[in-house]
Amino acid sequence: MRTHHVPLGFVFRSRATKEEKAAVADKAPLTDSKQIRDPQAPKGRPTPKRSEAQSQRRSVATTPSNRKEAAKRQRDERRAQMERQRQALAGGDERYLPVRDKGPVRKFARDFVDSRFNVAEFFLPMAVVILVLSMVQVASLQSVALLLWLVVIVLIVLDSFLTGFRLKKRLAERFPDQSRKGAVAYALMRSLQMRRLRLPKPQVKRGERP
Repeated sequence: MRTHHVPLGFVFRSRATKEEKAAVADKAPLTDSKQIRDPQAPKGRPTPKRSEAQSQRRSVATTPSNRKEAAKRQRDERRAQMERQRQALAGGDERYLPVRDKGPVRKFARDFVDSRFNVAEFFLPMAVVILVLSMVQVASLQSVALLLWLVVIVLIVLDSFLTGFRLKKRLAERFPDQSRKGAVAYALMRSLQMRRLRLPKPQVKRGERP
């Protein structure tokens, strides 16, 4: 009977190969198949951290699902912004004031006007008195009403000119490196309003130096 001899090198080499494969398998890290996969995690990707998952859920929750919901959210945001502006106009909070009222230059212009008496702020009550006098069917009273109109107009023009001149000078001294464009016109328009009706509300008393 013929005997087939197997080379010893082949036996040792196959055994060494099996042992190397076993060692590599032992050193290999555990796969993610044994971990519980988050149902929100995409397939083939690791489970996100809790903070990441919460932020993802919040972003999904805040994203409007349709056009109607998006429009409603925009209306709510606009309403909230208007409410913040209303409170800022009443309290003088610079963060939520309208653009035309923001900045230290505009604030100084408001304080400059609010700290003094302005002829223009009394225009409305004087106009009512003059209108009543002009409606009375008495020639002398109508002449007085016409004269008062002229006097009021002249006083307003002179007072506005002096206010604008002084304010322009003070602004140049206080804010030499900042834009002062439109600040004088802004202050003069404010001086035409009665003090209690001005917005933002006055933050200084009469006679107080701004």
